[in-house]
Amino acid sequence: MDKIPRWADVVLIPLISLTLALTASGLVVLAIGENPFQAVWVIIKGALGTASNIGYTLYYATNYMFTGLAVAVAFHARMFNIGGEGQAAISGVGVAVVLLAFDWPHWSIALPFAILGGGLFGAMWAAIPAYLQAKRDSHIVITTIMFNYIAAAVMGFLLNGILKSPETQNAETLPFSAGTHLPTLHDMLAVVGIPFSKHAPANISLFLALLCAFLVWFLLWRTRLGYAIRAFGHSPGAAKYAGISAVKITIIAMMISGALAGMLAINAVMGQQERLIKEFVEGAGFVGIAVALMGRNHPIGIIIAALLFGMLAQGGFELLWDMPNISKEVVLVIQGMIILFTGALDYMVRGPVERLFVRARGGAV
Repeated sequence: MDKIPRWADVVLIPLISLTLALTASGLVVLAIGENPFQAVWVIIKGALGTASNIGYTLYYATNYMFTGLAVAVAFHARMFNIGGEGQAAISGVGVAVVLLAFDWPHWSIALPFAILGGGLFGAMWAAIPAYLQAKRDSHIVITTIMFNYIAAAVMGFLLNGILKSPETQNAETLPFSAGTHLPTLHDMLAVVGIPFSKHAPANISLFLALLCAFLVWFLLWRTRLGYAIRAFGHSPGAAKYAGISAVKITIIAMMISGALAGMLAINAVMGQQERLIKEFVEGAGFVGIAVALMGRNHPIGIIIAALLFGMLAQGGFELLWDMPNISKEVVLVIQGMIILFTGALDYMVRGPVERLFVRARGGAV
């Protein structure tokens, strides 16, 4: 029997960890002479106060859903994929190549091919460290970190070379054709008569992220492949004894992880920038690690955690404007506190909660 029910693992423990993180962050804000309660209010207002702010919050949350799901799939196979940043970047190349190849007549035709291009590039980039792990026993954490730097170098080479737009000095491609423009939330809500900010970048990729969350849940908990991934993650030795190939599961799980990270490029490259620029990932690959940890590697938890980090990203920008004494580094400290308490210090909360549930059942501690 599990020591704690599933709802406590997915909801209660992250909620307690978040409360502790915000308390510690509040002490930091207080130490620099600002009111922590006002800072929290500015973050909430900055994230949810206007339709435009909500649109930006959902845009960032969409990116974090993709990268959080990517980390979760690999984690269920007992791998810590730190390479979401590079996989998303290379996927941007795949999306750009597809969208620049033709003068697409409509986004509904271009989108499936862009998803295929981005997913394939991300999967293949993740397959290399997966192969090194499975066949050469290289550590997946080290190789995926190194591949982030290689991806950045590849992006720089391409965007200052064969993919560079001749119309600008910036490291970017030509704009995509007008037919690739994805409908924004403003466009979609206008159909049903609901007003929404036309300047907010949130677009139909949000629903793609939610679909991916459902597909990840279905894969991991309703298919034989998902069972094999989780069995391998729980006990590689037992999985091998049951006939599950470690090489196959390692490579497949990492390729799925890379493809999911690559979906970020649909939101950022196709949806917002409408061209490929060098720094479009903006650290979302690393934030996805915290999102997956806080969401307990479950799609529902990841959606909730991604929304929280989306609020922190958008609200943090507003905090810099409204409270000048709070620097960008303080916002990073707040995010770091959440990562620390929900990840590294997880057992500090989990241990006492587990003992409380054991006592409530009348068992021995």
